[in-house]
Amino acid sequence: MTPAAAGLVTSNESKTASIQAHIDRAIEDLLASLPDPGQLSAEERRGILARYTAVLEGNFIYWMTGAYISVGSDEARAKIMDNLREEVRDCHPGMMRRFALAAHAAPTDADAQAVYRNLMNVRLFIGRLSAVPTVVTMAFFEGFIQRFMPYLAELAQRQGSSEMEYTDVHGVCDVTHTQELFRALEAEMTLNQPMPEKEMFEGVELLRTLIQNIATGN
Repeated sequence: MTPAAAGLVTSNESKTASIQAHIDRAIEDLLASLPDPGQLSAEERRGILARYTAVLEGNFIYWMTGAYISVGSDEARAKIMDNLREEVRDCHPGMMRRFALAAHAAPTDADAQAVYRNLMNVRLFIGRLSAVPTVVTMAFFEGFIQRFMPYLAELAQRQGSSEMEYTDVHGVCDVTHTQELFRALEAEMTLNQPMPEKEMFEGVELLRTLIQNIATGN
């Protein structure tokens, strides 16, 4: 590796570390804003589980496919394809549906309608196929999911469920997925010009809004 190339790698790693710190703070703030499961009624718990299912079951693979289409580096494509392969091979949407059914939280039309507007905002953002902001957004979401799983599991347990494959699997695998997405981001940043912070984190803010919508129904 030439000195110039080494310097570029170091610079991108430094930028990625800054992005990761921003994302970590956003995740901490979001987790802290979630309602206490012990203070929720059975219907409120059901609503959170159902709205989460309505969003994740049919959209996560779409979002990650958008990330795959948007990126230009071979390394980023390889990292994202590994994630997609696991989602499809292990039928994660089916895993999600079993989790919801066991907690008596299958989404209704009302649950889907409650998140529709904010979900569409995220879909449209992903559809722009802007590489770096899309990868940043998915890194945020994978990082959030791994830390959200204990909360989701508690909601399901309080609903009388013992079906925890979904939360057990994602509490572990999304640690690796998050790390891989940050490596993909490092590779992708070598191909893209710097951008304003507002543009970089637009998708993160849209997802934060959607997750808060899931948590409250509003």
